[in-house]
Amino acid sequence: MKSIFILCLGFVPFAFSQVEKELPLAANPDLQSQKPAYLIHKSNGTFDSTFIYTTDTLTLPFFDDFSKNKFQKYTAGFNEADSMVQFFQLLDGTGIPLSADSTVSLVPTYTRYFTEVNGTYTYTDTVHDLINTIQIGYLDTYPVTYNFTPVYPAYNIYDTIGFVNLPDTLFQMDDIVKQDSATQFFKQITDPSKLWLDSRAYHNYRYAVNPWTIGVATFDGLDEYGYPYAFGGNGSDYADVLTSKPIDLSSNTIADSIYLSFLYQKQGFGEEPEATDFLAIELFNPVSNEWTQVWSVSGGPMSDFKGVHIPIVNLDYFNSNFQFRFRNYGSLTGGLDHFHLDYVRVRNNSFLADTLYKDFAFVYPTGSLLVDYTSVPWDHFKNNSIGKMNDLAQVVVRNGSNLPENNQNGNIEIEYNGVTEGNFVLAAQDLSGGAINYAPKTTYYSYHDLSGGYVFDVSKPGTKQTFDIITDATAPFTDSVVNDTTYSTQYFANYYAYDDGTAERAYSFTGAQGRLAMGFEAYEADSLIGASIHFTPTVVNAEGDLFALTVWADNSGVPGDTLYQDNLFFPKEVEYDFGPNRFIDYYFFDLKRVPVSGNFFIGWRQFDAEPLNVGLDKNIDKSEHLFFSLNGGNSWTNSSIEGTVMIRPIFSTSLNAELGIEESIIPETKFVLYPNPTSTQITLKAENGLVQGMSVYNLQGQLVVKTDQETADVSHLKPGVYLVKPASSEQTIRLIKN
Repeated sequence: MKSIFILCLGFVPFAFSQVEKELPLAANPDLQSQKPAYLIHKSNGTFDSTFIYTTDTLTLPFFDDFSKNKFQKYTAGFNEADSMVQFFQLLDGTGIPLSADSTVSLVPTYTRYFTEVNGTYTYTDTVHDLINTIQIGYLDTYPVTYNFTPVYPAYNIYDTIGFVNLPDTLFQMDDIVKQDSATQFFKQITDPSKLWLDSRAYHNYRYAVNPWTIGVATFDGLDEYGYPYAFGGNGSDYADVLTSKPIDLSSNTIADSIYLSFLYQKQGFGEEPEATDFLAIELFNPVSNEWTQVWSVSGGPMSDFKGVHIPIVNLDYFNSNFQFRFRNYGSLTGGLDHFHLDYVRVRNNSFLADTLYKDFAFVYPTGSLLVDYTSVPWDHFKNNSIGKMNDLAQVVVRNGSNLPENNQNGNIEIEYNGVTEGNFVLAAQDLSGGAINYAPKTTYYSYHDLSGGYVFDVSKPGTKQTFDIITDATAPFTDSVVNDTTYSTQYFANYYAYDDGTAERAYSFTGAQGRLAMGFEAYEADSLIGASIHFTPTVVNAEGDLFALTVWADNSGVPGDTLYQDNLFFPKEVEYDFGPNRFIDYYFFDLKRVPVSGNFFIGWRQFDAEPLNVGLDKNIDKSEHLFFSLNGGNSWTNSSIEGTVMIRPIFSTSLNAELGIEESIIPETKFVLYPNPTSTQITLKAENGLVQGMSVYNLQGQLVVKTDQETADVSHLKPGVYLVKPASSEQTIRLIKN
C-alpha cells in the first residue's frame, strides 16, 4: 500500500477533499444477478409452487471458517420434491372441491323486476336463495384455514320491460370469490456440509482486512440478492441474519463445557458502522421457544479481528433443537455499517481459556501472475510475453497457532483445462519473511519472483484464454484446520485491467467539466476502440448522466495531448449492470480506432459537477495511475484515494473476431440507408447490389439488431442515434431513430 503525504497549504487539501471521495455502495452487484427463477411465484399473494424445507440436525463439533460457502441452498426442482399437497379455495360442506369455474358472492344477490304504471317505472327485488354454506380457505398462507361461509350466486338479474323472457344477467364485480388452487411442495434437507439455514449475510473473500483465513461472512444493509432492505430514507433496524441449523446438544449435561467462539471485525474495506449500530448473537431456547441475545458489540472504527468466547450454560439449551444466530443492526439503505465474521465454532469439552484457533491458512487468493495487470489482451501477451510474468507475485498466509511453526516450501501450479502446465516453488523462508519458523499468530505478506521458468503457453489459439492457478503452502500442524490451498484464475481477453472485477466502494470525483484519466502501458502498438467501465450506484443515482469518453497521450507520466474525445453531440451515458465482472462496454463514436503505443491514458470528460461514481477495488491499489483535472487538462493531480478505479481499455483484435471483421483490406463499397430518419423500418442498398445483412449498434457499441436481410425492423428501439454496419464491411452509417 502506498503512503500518502499531504502538505497543508492554505485551503488546498480541503478543496481536494471535496473533489474526490470514496463512498459506500448502494447495492452489491456481485449478488444482484443471482436471484433464482424458482423464487418467482406463479401468482402474487399465494404460496402456490413454493417449497417448505425440513432441515437436518447437526452434531458437535460445529465449525465454519468461511473458506467455503456453507450456506444452505434451496434449489430443489418440482420433480425433486419429497411430497406435494394441492389445496382448493372453495370446498362444499363436506370438504369436496367445487368445480374449477365456480364463482360465488359473499353478499346477497337478487333478481330485479321492472314494471310501468302510467309512464312511471318501478321495480322490486327478489333476493336469491343461498347456494349453500361452503368452506372458503384463502391461499395466501400455508397451512390453509377453512371457514364455513354463506354464499350466493355471483350475479344479479335485471328483468327489463318488454323483454320478460330475456332478462339481462349482470355479474357481480365486488365481494366475489373464484375457485383457485395452490400446490405446496415439501423437501427434507440432508446435507451436513451446509451449516447455515439462511444466506442474507454475504460470503466473500474481499471485504475483510487481514482475516485469519480466506473467506468471511459480511453483515450490512443489503439482502441476499444485493438490494437494500429499504430504498430511500435513513432508517436503521435489524438487517442481515445468519442462523445455524439445529444442533443436537441432548447428550451434553455438564454446564460450562460447551462454548461458542468466533472472530469479528468492524468496517474492513466497507463502511465504518456508527456507535448506534451493533452486531449481536442470540441463542434459541427449545424449551421456551424464544431467542435471547447474549452478546453484542457496538460500531466503531476498524480494528484487527477480535475473539469472543461464550459459555452455553442454561440446561434448557441441552436439547436436540439448539440454535444460535448472528444479527446486525444498522442502516437498511445500502452497503453500509459493515461487520465481518470468521471462525465460528461450537464444541464440547471446552473451557473458558480455550480460545485457540490453531490453523495455518491463506488470507487472500493469490494475486495476478502478470506484471502490473490482472488481465491483458491475449494477442498482446502472445506477441510480447518476455518479461511479463510477475516478479512480485503476492502471497498472504497466517500462522494461527500460539506456537512457532516450522515453515515449508509452497507451490503455485498452473492448469489449463484441468491439465497441469507448469509450477513455481515458493521458498519456505520467503513465505515466512526470512525466518526459520512462522511466528505465533502472525500474518505474512511475501512477494515471489515468477519471471523465470514457466510462461503462459502462447501457442494456445483464439482471442481469449483462461488458466487456473492453485497455490498451496503448509506447516506441519497436528489436530488443526487445513486451509492451506487457494484457487484463482488468470484471464486473457481484449482489455487491460488492474482491478480484480469486484468493487468494495465507489470512487467519487466532483467538478463541472472535470477530467478523469487512468494510465496504462500497452504491451504492443495497437488500435484502441473503447473502454469497459464499472459504474456503480451509491446514495446518488447517476444513471443517465452524460460524459465524453476520452484518450490522452502520455506526457512524462501525466495525461498530455488529447488523442480522441467523443463528439459532444453524441456523448455516452452512465449505465449500470450487475453481477461479478459486469462492465459496460463503451465504444468510440462511429466505431473509430485510435492507435496507441506505450503509455497512454483513458477516462472521461464529465459535463456536470455531480460525480459519476465508478467502482473502486479496495483490494488492489493502483491509485498512482489515476489523475484528475479541474482546469480543462492544463494541470493534473494524482489521486489520493487508495484503491483501483475500475476502467479497462479495450483493443481491437478480439472485437474483430467477435464481429467477423477481417483484418485484410476490403474494397470499399458504397451503401445507402433509407429512410433516415425513420421510426419503423430501414433498408440498406449497395452499389454492387450485394447486401448480406446488417448489424445495428447503440452508441455504447452494444448490438441491438442483426439480420441477414437488406431490411430491418427498428420500431422497438428507443429514439436516438444508432450505427448501422453492413455485413462484411468496416463502414458504419449513422441512423436517426424517431
